[in-house]
Amino acid sequence: MTTAVADQTAAGVILAKLEFECASSYQEAIMAAKERFILISGGGRSGKSYIVIKKFWIRYFEDMAAHPNDGSGKRGSDPMRYWLIGESYGETEKEFAYLSDDLIEIYGEGVVKPSKRVDPGEIVVQMPDQDAPHMIIETKSAQDVRKMSKDGPHGIIMCEAGQQDFIVLERAQERLTEKFGWLMLPGTMEGSIGWFPSLIGQWASGVGGRKSYRMPTYSNKFLFPGGRQDPKILELERISSDDFFMERVEGLPVPPRGLVFPEFRPDVHIQRVERTIGEPVYVWVDPGYSGSYYAVVLANIISGQVRIFGEIYEKGMITEQIIEHCMNQDWWKEDLFGVIDVAARSHNYRAPVVDVWINHKGAGLYMKTNRVLIPEGIERVKSFLRIDDISHQPRLIIDPRCSGIISEFGAGPNPDDDKLRAYTWGTDRNGNVVGKVPEDKYNDAIKAMTYGLIDRFGFTHSAKRRKIIVRRH
Repeated sequence: MTTAVADQTAAGVILAKLEFECASSYQEAIMAAKERFILISGGGRSGKSYIVIKKFWIRYFEDMAAHPNDGSGKRGSDPMRYWLIGESYGETEKEFAYLSDDLIEIYGEGVVKPSKRVDPGEIVVQMPDQDAPHMIIETKSAQDVRKMSKDGPHGIIMCEAGQQDFIVLERAQERLTEKFGWLMLPGTMEGSIGWFPSLIGQWASGVGGRKSYRMPTYSNKFLFPGGRQDPKILELERISSDDFFMERVEGLPVPPRGLVFPEFRPDVHIQRVERTIGEPVYVWVDPGYSGSYYAVVLANIISGQVRIFGEIYEKGMITEQIIEHCMNQDWWKEDLFGVIDVAARSHNYRAPVVDVWINHKGAGLYMKTNRVLIPEGIERVKSFLRIDDISHQPRLIIDPRCSGIISEFGAGPNPDDDKLRAYTWGTDRNGNVVGKVPEDKYNDAIKAMTYGLIDRFGFTHSAKRRKIIVRRH
C-alpha cells in the first residue's frame, strides 16, 4: 500500500490523522489531480464517494490559501461554502455522512454541527474564536435548480453525477464562476449515452483544467483484495455481458452500436494539439448543404502524423461568413492548402463555392476537389486510426477542443445540443448493421477530413501520392 500523505502539508497532516492511505494507483491519480474540474467514472462499489471526500481536504486547504482571511485569524462574514448536489437529496446522503464524520474527527462535535436530515441538509463548522461560521456545507437537489442561485460556493461535488441532467452541470459551473471554484463529478454510468459518459472521453487527455479519471470496481482493495484478478471480479466477468462489465465494473463507456469508426479511441486519438507555427495549414472543407454543418477542419501534418488543431463547425452560415471567420485567424497567415467537396464546383443558382473561396474579399484560397466514393473514404480514415508500426503513435490526433468532429466519431456530445449524434450505420433493433453504406448524417467534419486525407495521401490501394497545388492565385 502506498500512502498519499507522506508530505507534511496541512491536508497531508489531516489525512494522516484520518488514517487515510491510497490503496491503488487509481486513487493515487485522483488524490494528485491538479485540474479544477475532475470527473471520476467509477464501477459499482469502487469507493468513489469515499475518495472524493478525502480529496475534499486537499481542495479545502487550497481554497484557504486562495481566499485568506483578513489577518486577524477570523474568516469574518464570508465562510468557506461548499455544495453537495444530488439528483434527489437522498443521493447526497453518503457524501454528507462521510464529510460529517471526517469533520467531527478533526474538529470535534462542539465545533461541527451537522443537521439530522439531508433534505435539505447543512453542516456548519463554527470555530470557538469566530463570530461567524468558518465553513458551511449544503445539500442541493438537482430537481430544483432554482435553489442554486445564492451565495456562490468555493467548490461543488455532484453526487452520482451521471444521474443528473446536463442543465445541472451548467448551473453548477455558472455558480462556481464568482470564486473560480472547483467541481468534482463522481458517478457510475447509467448506460453509455448522455453527457457523463461523453465527457469521460472528451476530458481523458485533460483540457482547459478538466480531466476524467477512472475507478473500476476492483480498485476497492478492501472489498476486492485481489484487484483485477480477485475471484469475485473474475466470476462477475464470467457471468456478465461484455457491455455490462465494461460500464459497471471497469467504469468505461461502451461505444454506440453501429459506429462507422469503432477504431476511434478517445484515450489515443484525442490529445492536446497546438498549431505548429511556420508549418503549412491544411484547410479541409465540407460546405453546409440542406441544414447540415459547414465544417472546416484545420490540420498540420508533421512526420506523416495528421494533427487536427482546430475546426469551424457551424450551422446556418454561408461560405462568405465562414471565409471571413477564417481570415481573422492567426493561421490564415501560413501557407494554406485547401480541399473541398467536389460538389463545390457546381453552379446551382449562385457562384460555385470554390470560386467564392478564391474571390470573396480577396481570400485567394484555391480549393482542390476529388471525387471520393464512400467505401474508399472510410478505408482511408480507418488507415489513419491505426497505430503506426514504426513510431507506435497514432497517425491521427485531434485536439479535445474540436468538439464537432469528436462528436461525429461518437466520443463526445454534439456541441449544439449535448446529445450523442455520431456517424453510424443503420442498425436493426438487435443492433445488427443493415445497408451497404452508413447513414448520411452527423459526418460533415469527417467528410471534410476524408477529402483532405485522400488528396494528401491518396487512396489506400494506391502508392502514388498526388501533387499538392500551392495555396493562392
